[in-house]
Amino acid sequence: MTPPEMENRATALLAAYKEKGLKIATAESCTGGLVAALLTEISGSSAVVERGFVTYSNEAKTELIGVPVDLIAAHGAVSEPVARAMAEGALVHSRADVAVGITGVAGPTGGTATKPVGLVHFGLARKGAATIHLERRYGDLGRANIRWRAVEDALSLLELAVR
Repeated sequence: MTPPEMENRATALLAAYKEKGLKIATAESCTGGLVAALLTEISGSSAVVERGFVTYSNEAKTELIGVPVDLIAAHGAVSEPVARAMAEGALVHSRADVAVGITGVAGPTGGTATKPVGLVHFGLARKGAATIHLERRYGDLGRANIRWRAVEDALSLLELAVR
């Protein structure tokens, strides 16, 4: 069940995008579609949510949103360049005006010394603007908490883009 404060933020976000005639796309890895699910839980979201990509595997990142294989090989899937490429790819492969990309290590396994559990990279792409990057190191809060914290930060980025 979605926390009421998250639903309230999502409702306000959708209203702001609708007022400006903007559409959103998501490219989600570690959040597995939670951002798109939160937004589409709200009636009338189809006026704003254009599409969501769940690109959990490296192949999905490449095949669905065009993240270059060489970029993933050079930096790893959990990296600033890949988060940026995910957001930009979602924008290119949709009819959205704004796209958010999310990639990270939700745990409890998969972390390394340089990419620990709780590391999440975000990209925010908007037509006609430079792509923004955000890095968060939540720590090992547990898989569900890391994923929901990432959803909160994705909402913050989407809020920033509509101001």
